[in-house]
Amino acid sequence: MHTEQKTVSFGKKKIGDGNPCFITFEAGPTHDGLETAKQLVKLSAEAGADAVKFQIVDPERLVADKKQPFSYDILVDRETGKTKTVTEPLYDILCRRSMSKDEWRELKKYSDSLDLAFFATVTFEDEIELMEELKCDSIKIASGDVNHIPLIRIAARTGMCIQLDTGNSTLGEIETAIDAIRSEGNENIVIHQCPSGYPARVDSVNLRIIPTLKQMFGYPAAYSDHVPGWEMDIAAVTMGANLVEKTITFDRMTPSVEHIMSLEPSDMSSFVRSLRDLEIAMGEPRRILHAEEQKKRDAVRRSIFLAEPAKEGQKLRDVKVEFRRPGYGIGPEHYDSLLDSTFVKDLAEDTRISYSDLAQTDEKACAA
Repeated sequence: MHTEQKTVSFGKKKIGDGNPCFITFEAGPTHDGLETAKQLVKLSAEAGADAVKFQIVDPERLVADKKQPFSYDILVDRETGKTKTVTEPLYDILCRRSMSKDEWRELKKYSDSLDLAFFATVTFEDEIELMEELKCDSIKIASGDVNHIPLIRIAARTGMCIQLDTGNSTLGEIETAIDAIRSEGNENIVIHQCPSGYPARVDSVNLRIIPTLKQMFGYPAAYSDHVPGWEMDIAAVTMGANLVEKTITFDRMTPSVEHIMSLEPSDMSSFVRSLRDLEIAMGEPRRILHAEEQKKRDAVRRSIFLAEPAKEGQKLRDVKVEFRRPGYGIGPEHYDSLLDSTFVKDLAEDTRISYSDLAQTDEKACAA
C-alpha cells in the first residue's frame, strides 16, 4: 500500500494534496461543432475553470456496428424534473461531437487565447499525435479503454499527464493500466472515479473509493461527475478529490446525451465559487486562531473584576471578585492559582485586575 502522495504537473499548475482542487469543465458531449465548442470554452474561462475538456473521436473507425444502441435520459420538464429514456445509435451520438483536426487546432488556439488549459479524451494513436502537436498538458483515457494497454502505452510515452477514467473497472484493471503508464517512465497520473450512467445513479457514485485509490496507488484522485447538481462534487472534494470534472451545457433540456446532468451557464461561476469557498472552509487539520478570531473570542470571554475595593497587601482570596466580560484581563482559569497573590496597591471596586496589580508569590502562578 502506498502512503506517500505524489503531486503531478499540469502545465504551470500542480494537482495533488496541498494544492487547490483542479476544476475541469467537460464540453465534449454537449457541443455540436466548432462554434458552439468555442462558446463553451469562453463560458468555462469566464467561470474561472482551470481547464476545458473535449472528446476527440472518429466514429467511422471507432464504432463497428453503426446501429449499436445507446440509452440515456433527457429532461422533459424542468419544474417537475420529469425525464424520459431515449435510445439511439451510439454512432449518431459520436458524430455530433466529431470535428476535423483543423477545427481542433483552431479550438485549442482559441483556448490558449483565453489562458484556459485544453485537453481531450483520445481513442486512436493519431489523436495522441495531434495532442502532442497542440502542446496539450494532459491526455485522458476513457473508462471504456482502461484495458486498451497499447493505446495507454502510446499516450504515456508523450510524458503528458495521463488522466485515467475507471468507470466499471476493477482495482486489478486499474493497477494494470497504471503499471503500463509507469513502465513508459511516466509518473504524471490522475485516477478518476467516474460513476457510469447518463445520469449516474446515486448508489453508483461511491465516493469512498476516492481515498482508497489515493492510498493504493499514491497518485492524485479525481471525480468525474455524472449526477445533476454539484452536491456530489462538494462531497468528493471533502473526501480528498484533487480534481473534479463537470459537464457543461447551454440548456439541460437539450434532447441529447449528458445534457441532463450538466451545468448551465448561470450555474458555472457558482459551481467554481462553491468549490473554492469549500477549500477555504475546510481549513487545516489543526486548530489555528487568527488574530481576528482571537479578538472576537476574548470579547465574549471573562476577566477577573473586583466586586469591592482592594487594599495593598491584601490577598486575592480575601477580596470579593466577579467574572465579567470582556476577557482582556486575567481569565477565570487562572483565578485559583493566584489566590495567595497580594495586591501591590489599593484598587477601586469594578477594577479589572491585571498581573501588574499582584505580587505573585507562587512560582506556578508566575508561570501562568
